[in-house]
Amino acid sequence: MQDNQYIQHPRYHVAVDCVIFGYEEGVLKLLLYPRGFEPSLGNWSLLGGFVQEKESVEDASRRVLLNTTGLRDIYLQQVSTFSRPDRDPGARVISVVSYALVHIDKYDKELVRDHGAHWWPVDKMPQFIFDHKSMVQSALFKLQQDASVKLVGKELLPDLFTLNQLRSLYGAIFQKDFDPANFRKKILSLGVLEKTSIKNTTESRKGAFCYKFKEETEMRVSDRIVKFI
Repeated sequence: MQDNQYIQHPRYHVAVDCVIFGYEEGVLKLLLYPRGFEPSLGNWSLLGGFVQEKESVEDASRRVLLNTTGLRDIYLQQVSTFSRPDRDPGARVISVVSYALVHIDKYDKELVRDHGAHWWPVDKMPQFIFDHKSMVQSALFKLQQDASVKLVGKELLPDLFTLNQLRSLYGAIFQKDFDPANFRKKILSLGVLEKTSIKNTTESRKGAFCYKFKEETEMRVSDRIVKFI
């Protein structure tokens, strides 16, 4: 028999919303899809769903990501919980938001297309349903916080990349330009990249050496890449 302490309290829906970031040609992008049911049918929404009875929030988020991108091993970071009573006009829904980093060349394009999803530049986003704009802003802020204390890029860049390509990614994340010499010096001081003998000749006639992430290398907590806050 269920305890009265449980019966006397209201029950709510619990959902997950995934802010899916990708990176392409110097632009940080966000994967959105037209909502498939009322309210706000057809309006742009984050990818999400309701947490099922035997799922954790993390399991639900990974299920949503698998069903929409075809990818299992996705970098996922929890951001915040959105619980305003009137946030969803359809019902009382509490949503746990996470951001995911997806390599834009590796997801299942046909599956994404079947969902009607589309990549939008983060600086040219459409009008969102409900409070999804605030979710995106919170996720971007969290990504910037994370990128300021650890080197982000493994999930967004090719396996081999130049320091200029890494600097462009950081510029897209923080929406600012970084001095090339200072950025190079700081990044190389972290000791987490390995220089290869391969050159990328698309950036200049002389070419630039490519780097890759070292395996199982952790940055020191005291290191800070960007003075963010």
